[in-house]
Amino acid sequence: MDPMVLAQVLRQLPIPDDPNLLVGHSSADDAAVYRLTDDLAVIQTLDFFTPMVDDPYQFGQIAAANSLSDVYAMGGKPVLALNIAAFPDCLDPEILGEILRGSSAKVREAGANTVGGHTISDDEPKFGLSVMGLVHPAKVWANTGARPGDFIYLTKKIGTGILNTAMKVDLLAADVVVEVIRIMSELNAQAASAAQAVGISAATDITGFGLLGHAMEMAQGSGLDMEIQSDRVPCISATKEMAEMGLIPAGAYRNRGYIADHCVGLEHVIRWKADAMVDPQTSGGLLLSVPEAKAASLEHELQERGVFAALIGQMLSSTEGNIILR
Repeated sequence: MDPMVLAQVLRQLPIPDDPNLLVGHSSADDAAVYRLTDDLAVIQTLDFFTPMVDDPYQFGQIAAANSLSDVYAMGGKPVLALNIAAFPDCLDPEILGEILRGSSAKVREAGANTVGGHTISDDEPKFGLSVMGLVHPAKVWANTGARPGDFIYLTKKIGTGILNTAMKVDLLAADVVVEVIRIMSELNAQAASAAQAVGISAATDITGFGLLGHAMEMAQGSGLDMEIQSDRVPCISATKEMAEMGLIPAGAYRNRGYIADHCVGLEHVIRWKADAMVDPQTSGGLLLSVPEAKAASLEHELQERGVFAALIGQMLSSTEGNIILR
Protein backbone atom coordinates (compact mmCIF):
# COMPACT_ATOMS: atom_id res chain seq x y z
CA MET A 1 0.00 0.00 0.00
CA ASP A 2 1.13 3.54 -0.76
CA PRO A 3 2.28 4.99 2.61
CA MET A 4 0.51 8.26 1.79
CA VAL A 5 -2.80 6.42 1.54
CA LEU A 6 -2.16 4.71 4.86
CA ALA A 7 -1.32 8.06 6.47
CA GLN A 8 -4.59 9.52 5.22
CA VAL A 9 -6.54 6.56 6.61
CA LEU A 10 -4.85 6.88 10.01
CA ARG A 11 -5.71 10.57 10.21
CA GLN A 12 -9.38 9.71 9.80
CA LEU A 13 -9.36 7.56 12.93
CA PRO A 14 -10.74 9.01 16.17
CA ILE A 15 -8.14 10.94 18.15
CA PRO A 16 -7.73 9.38 21.61
CA ASP A 17 -8.98 11.59 24.44
CA ASP A 18 -6.05 11.05 26.78
CA PRO A 19 -4.16 14.00 28.27
CA ASN A 20 -1.07 11.82 28.72
CA LEU A 21 -0.83 11.13 24.98
CA LEU A 22 1.55 13.96 24.13
CA VAL A 23 2.03 12.99 20.47
CA GLY A 24 -0.34 10.67 18.61
CA HIS A 25 -1.55 10.10 15.05
CA SER A 26 -3.29 13.46 14.73
CA SER A 27 -0.03 14.93 13.37
CA ALA A 28 2.43 13.54 10.84
CA ASP A 29 5.10 13.13 13.50
CA ASP A 30 7.88 10.58 13.77
CA ALA A 31 6.69 8.60 16.80
CA ALA A 32 4.10 8.46 19.55
CA VAL A 33 4.89 9.95 22.96
CA TYR A 34 3.04 9.00 26.15
CA ARG A 35 3.59 10.64 29.53
CA LEU A 36 4.12 8.17 32.38
CA THR A 37 4.94 10.65 35.16
CA ASP A 38 5.62 14.37 35.45
CA ASP A 39 9.27 13.63 34.70
CA LEU A 40 9.13 10.73 32.27
CA ALA A 41 7.51 9.96 28.93
CA VAL A 42 7.89 6.97 26.64
CA ILE A 43 8.49 7.22 22.87
CA GLN A 44 7.26 4.38 20.65
CA THR A 45 8.03 3.88 16.98
CA LEU A 46 8.23 1.16 14.32
CA ASP A 47 9.79 0.95 10.86
CA PHE A 48 10.89 -1.80 8.47
CA PHE A 49 11.63 -2.23 4.78
CA THR A 50 13.13 -4.43 2.08
CA PRO A 51 16.93 -4.61 1.51
CA MET A 52 18.65 -1.78 -0.34
CA VAL A 53 22.13 -3.32 -0.13
CA ASP A 54 23.39 -6.86 -0.79
CA ASP A 55 25.40 -7.29 2.39
CA PRO A 56 23.04 -8.60 5.13
CA TYR A 57 25.10 -7.18 8.00
CA GLN A 58 25.07 -3.72 6.43
CA PHE A 59 21.34 -4.04 5.77
CA GLY A 60 20.77 -4.77 9.46
CA GLN A 61 22.85 -1.73 10.43
CA ILE A 62 20.95 0.57 8.08
CA ALA A 63 17.54 -0.72 9.13
CA ALA A 64 18.41 -0.24 12.80
CA ALA A 65 19.76 3.29 12.27
CA ASN A 66 16.61 4.16 10.36
CA SER A 67 14.31 2.88 13.11
CA LEU A 68 16.31 4.47 15.93
CA SER A 69 16.20 7.81 14.13
CA ASP A 70 12.55 8.40 15.05
CA VAL A 71 13.44 8.44 18.75
CA TYR A 72 16.22 10.96 18.16
CA ALA A 73 13.83 13.10 16.12
CA MET A 74 11.53 13.34 19.14
CA GLY A 75 14.38 14.43 21.45
CA GLY A 76 14.61 11.08 23.23
CA LYS A 77 17.06 8.32 24.09
CA PRO A 78 16.52 4.80 22.68
CA VAL A 79 16.19 2.13 25.37
CA LEU A 80 14.69 -1.08 23.93
CA ALA A 81 14.36 -2.54 20.44
CA LEU A 82 12.34 -5.46 19.06
CA ASN A 83 13.19 -7.07 15.72
CA ILE A 84 10.58 -7.36 12.97
CA ALA A 85 11.65 -9.81 10.25
CA ALA A 86 10.09 -11.45 7.23
CA PHE A 87 12.34 -14.05 5.62
CA PRO A 88 12.01 -16.54 2.75
CA ASP A 89 12.30 -20.23 3.60
CA CYS A 90 14.53 -20.74 0.54
CA LEU A 91 17.35 -18.53 1.85
CA ASP A 92 20.12 -19.61 4.17
CA PRO A 93 19.18 -18.78 7.80
CA GLU A 94 22.73 -17.50 8.27
CA ILE A 95 21.73 -14.50 6.14
CA LEU A 96 19.04 -13.62 8.66
CA GLY A 97 21.58 -14.14 11.41
CA GLU A 98 23.88 -11.57 9.80
CA ILE A 99 21.00 -9.08 9.48
CA LEU A 100 20.21 -9.50 13.17
CA ARG A 101 23.87 -9.23 14.10
CA GLY A 102 24.27 -5.96 12.20
CA SER A 103 21.13 -4.54 13.73
CA SER A 104 22.12 -5.58 17.24
CA ALA A 105 25.52 -3.91 16.90
CA LYS A 106 23.90 -0.64 15.82
CA VAL A 107 21.38 -0.79 18.67
CA ARG A 108 24.25 -1.29 21.13
CA GLU A 109 26.04 1.67 19.57
CA ALA A 110 22.93 3.72 20.43
CA GLY A 111 23.19 2.58 24.05
CA ALA A 112 20.01 0.51 23.81
CA ASN A 113 19.21 -3.20 24.02
CA THR A 114 17.67 -5.62 21.54
CA VAL A 115 15.28 -7.79 23.57
CA GLY A 116 13.58 -10.09 21.05
CA GLY A 117 11.13 -9.70 18.23
CA HIS A 118 9.01 -11.62 15.73
CA THR A 119 9.77 -13.36 12.43
CA ILE A 120 7.45 -14.66 9.71
CA SER A 121 8.01 -16.53 6.46
CA ASP A 122 7.62 -14.33 3.38
CA ASP A 123 8.63 -14.34 -0.28
CA GLU A 124 10.81 -11.22 0.12
CA PRO A 125 13.12 -10.31 3.00
CA LYS A 126 11.98 -7.41 5.17
CA PHE A 127 13.51 -6.15 8.35
CA GLY A 128 13.22 -3.34 10.88
CA LEU A 129 12.67 -2.53 14.51
CA SER A 130 10.09 -1.38 16.98
CA VAL A 131 11.97 0.99 19.26
CA MET A 132 11.07 2.40 22.67
CA GLY A 133 12.76 5.51 23.97
CA LEU A 134 12.53 7.81 26.95
CA VAL A 135 12.25 11.60 27.18
CA HIS A 136 11.26 14.25 29.71
CA PRO A 137 7.69 15.38 28.90
CA ALA A 138 8.80 19.02 28.81
CA LYS A 139 11.62 18.26 26.37
CA VAL A 140 9.70 16.41 23.64
CA TRP A 141 10.40 17.60 20.12
CA ALA A 142 7.71 17.54 17.48
CA ASN A 143 7.45 18.73 13.90
CA THR A 144 4.84 21.29 14.93
CA GLY A 145 6.81 23.82 16.98
CA ALA A 146 8.74 25.87 14.41
CA ARG A 147 8.59 29.66 14.88
CA PRO A 148 8.79 32.57 12.43
CA GLY A 149 12.40 33.41 11.67
CA ASP A 150 13.79 30.02 12.72
CA PHE A 151 16.75 28.78 10.71
CA ILE A 152 16.42 25.32 9.13
CA TYR A 153 19.34 22.90 9.23
CA LEU A 154 19.73 19.49 7.55
CA THR A 155 22.20 17.04 9.10
CA LYS A 156 22.76 14.54 6.27
CA LYS A 157 23.19 14.88 2.54
CA ILE A 158 20.29 13.60 0.43
CA GLY A 159 20.13 11.31 -2.60
CA THR A 160 20.06 7.82 -1.08
CA GLY A 161 16.95 6.73 -3.00
CA ILE A 162 18.45 7.69 -6.36
CA LEU A 163 21.81 6.18 -5.48
CA ASN A 164 20.31 2.96 -4.13
CA THR A 165 18.55 2.62 -7.47
CA ALA A 166 21.91 3.08 -9.22
CA MET A 167 23.58 0.55 -6.89
CA LYS A 168 21.09 -2.12 -7.98
CA VAL A 169 22.38 -1.88 -11.54
CA ASP A 170 26.07 -1.49 -10.57
CA LEU A 171 26.44 2.07 -11.85
CA LEU A 172 28.16 3.56 -8.80
CA ALA A 173 31.88 3.79 -8.21
CA ALA A 174 33.13 1.89 -5.18
CA ASP A 175 33.90 5.04 -3.18
CA VAL A 176 30.38 6.37 -3.72
CA VAL A 177 28.88 3.06 -2.56
CA VAL A 178 30.97 3.33 0.62
CA GLU A 179 29.75 6.90 1.17
CA VAL A 180 26.09 6.01 0.67
CA ILE A 181 26.26 3.05 3.07
CA ARG A 182 28.12 5.15 5.66
CA ILE A 183 25.47 7.88 5.54
CA MET A 184 22.57 5.43 5.80
CA SER A 185 24.26 3.56 8.67
CA GLU A 186 25.09 6.68 10.68
CA LEU A 187 23.04 7.29 13.81
CA ASN A 188 21.43 10.69 14.34
CA ALA A 189 22.51 10.53 17.99
CA GLN A 190 25.19 13.22 17.82
CA ALA A 191 23.00 15.57 15.80
CA ALA A 192 20.25 15.18 18.39
CA SER A 193 22.75 15.71 21.22
CA ALA A 194 23.88 19.00 19.67
CA ALA A 195 20.28 20.17 19.27
CA GLN A 196 19.49 19.24 22.87
CA ALA A 197 22.48 21.23 24.11
CA VAL A 198 21.20 24.37 22.38
CA GLY A 199 17.41 24.04 22.46
CA ILE A 200 15.43 23.93 19.24
CA SER A 201 11.87 24.69 18.19
CA ALA A 202 11.02 21.62 16.09
CA ALA A 203 12.55 18.56 14.49
CA THR A 204 11.82 15.68 12.15
CA ASP A 205 13.92 13.14 10.29
CA ILE A 206 14.06 12.81 6.52
CA THR A 207 12.91 9.40 5.33
CA GLY A 208 10.34 8.06 2.88
CA PHE A 209 8.53 11.29 1.99
CA GLY A 210 11.80 12.97 0.99
CA LEU A 211 13.17 16.33 2.08
CA LEU A 212 10.26 18.34 0.71
CA GLY A 213 7.58 15.97 2.02
CA HIS A 214 8.88 16.06 5.58
CA ALA A 215 9.60 19.80 5.35
CA MET A 216 6.01 20.37 4.23
CA GLU A 217 4.72 18.39 7.21
CA MET A 218 6.79 20.61 9.53
CA ALA A 219 5.51 23.75 7.83
CA GLN A 220 1.89 22.64 7.99
CA GLY A 221 2.18 21.32 11.53
CA SER A 222 3.69 24.63 12.64
CA GLY A 223 1.19 26.72 10.68
CA LEU A 224 3.94 28.57 8.81
CA ASP A 225 5.62 28.70 5.42
CA MET A 226 9.17 27.37 5.09
CA GLU A 227 11.58 28.91 2.61
CA ILE A 228 14.25 26.56 1.24
CA GLN A 229 17.25 27.69 -0.79
CA SER A 230 17.57 24.84 -3.28
CA ASP A 231 21.22 25.58 -4.07
CA ARG A 232 22.07 25.08 -0.38
CA VAL A 233 20.54 21.59 -0.20
CA PRO A 234 23.48 19.16 -0.01
CA CYS A 235 23.49 16.00 -2.11
CA ILE A 236 25.69 12.92 -1.96
CA SER A 237 28.30 12.74 -4.72
CA ALA A 238 26.99 11.19 -7.96
CA THR A 239 23.36 12.15 -7.18
CA LYS A 240 23.35 14.71 -9.99
CA GLU A 241 24.83 12.27 -12.51
CA MET A 242 22.46 9.42 -11.63
CA ALA A 243 19.38 11.67 -11.51
CA GLU A 244 20.21 13.12 -14.93
CA MET A 245 20.42 9.52 -16.21
CA GLY A 246 16.81 9.02 -15.07
CA LEU A 247 17.47 6.66 -12.15
CA ILE A 248 14.60 8.06 -10.12
CA PRO A 249 12.73 5.68 -7.75
CA ALA A 250 8.96 5.45 -8.08
CA GLY A 251 8.54 6.89 -4.59
CA ALA A 252 9.96 10.21 -5.77
CA TYR A 253 7.05 10.65 -8.19
CA ARG A 254 4.57 9.87 -5.41
CA ASN A 255 6.31 12.38 -3.18
CA ARG A 256 6.12 15.02 -5.90
CA GLY A 257 2.36 14.50 -6.02
CA TYR A 258 2.15 14.60 -2.22
CA ILE A 259 3.63 18.11 -2.03
CA ALA A 260 2.15 19.48 -5.26
CA ASP A 261 -0.53 21.67 -3.66
CA HIS A 262 1.79 23.08 -1.00
CA CYS A 263 5.07 23.68 -2.80
CA VAL A 264 5.80 26.91 -4.66
CA GLY A 265 8.66 27.23 -7.13
CA LEU A 266 9.61 23.57 -7.67
CA GLU A 267 9.13 23.99 -11.42
CA HIS A 268 11.90 26.61 -11.43
CA VAL A 269 14.45 24.36 -9.69
CA ILE A 270 16.87 22.53 -11.99
CA ARG A 271 15.32 19.13 -12.66
CA TRP A 272 17.96 16.87 -11.07
CA LYS A 273 17.92 18.89 -7.83
CA ALA A 274 14.11 18.89 -7.77
CA ASP A 275 14.17 15.10 -8.15
CA ALA A 276 16.69 14.83 -5.31
CA MET A 277 14.54 16.92 -2.99
CA VAL A 278 11.54 14.58 -3.43
CA ASP A 279 13.73 11.46 -3.43
CA PRO A 280 12.63 9.02 -0.67
CA GLN A 281 15.51 8.74 1.80
CA THR A 282 16.66 5.76 3.81
CA SER A 283 17.89 6.68 7.29
CA GLY A 284 18.20 10.36 6.41
CA GLY A 285 19.32 13.20 8.64
CA LEU A 286 17.44 15.44 11.02
CA LEU A 287 15.67 18.59 9.88
CA LEU A 288 16.08 21.08 12.73
CA SER A 289 14.23 24.35 13.25
CA VAL A 290 16.22 26.62 15.58
CA PRO A 291 15.74 30.26 16.63
CA GLU A 292 18.09 32.56 14.72
CA ALA A 293 19.70 33.68 17.98
CA LYS A 294 20.75 30.08 18.69
CA ALA A 295 21.91 29.20 15.18
CA ALA A 296 25.59 29.96 15.76
CA SER A 297 25.56 27.90 18.96
CA LEU A 298 23.94 24.98 17.13
CA GLU A 299 26.55 25.11 14.40
CA HIS A 300 29.28 25.10 17.05
CA GLU A 301 27.77 22.11 18.88
CA LEU A 302 27.39 20.18 15.63
CA GLN A 303 30.98 20.89 14.62
CA GLU A 304 32.24 19.85 18.06
CA ARG A 305 30.55 16.47 17.57
CA GLY A 306 31.75 16.05 14.00
CA VAL A 307 28.24 16.23 12.56
CA PHE A 308 27.69 17.39 9.00
CA ALA A 309 25.04 20.12 8.74
CA ALA A 310 23.81 22.60 6.16
CA LEU A 311 21.71 25.73 6.66
CA ILE A 312 19.09 25.33 3.94
CA GLY A 313 16.26 27.73 4.80
CA GLN A 314 14.16 29.71 7.22
CA MET A 315 10.63 29.72 8.59
CA LEU A 316 8.47 32.61 7.37
CA SER A 317 5.69 34.44 9.16
CA SER A 318 3.06 33.60 6.51
CA THR A 319 0.66 30.88 7.62
CA GLU A 320 -0.22 28.87 4.50
CA GLY A 321 1.88 25.85 5.46
CA ASN A 322 3.70 25.92 2.11
CA ILE A 323 7.26 25.23 1.02
CA ILE A 324 8.70 28.18 -0.89
CA LEU A 325 11.65 27.19 -3.06
CA ARG A 326 14.24 29.76 -4.10
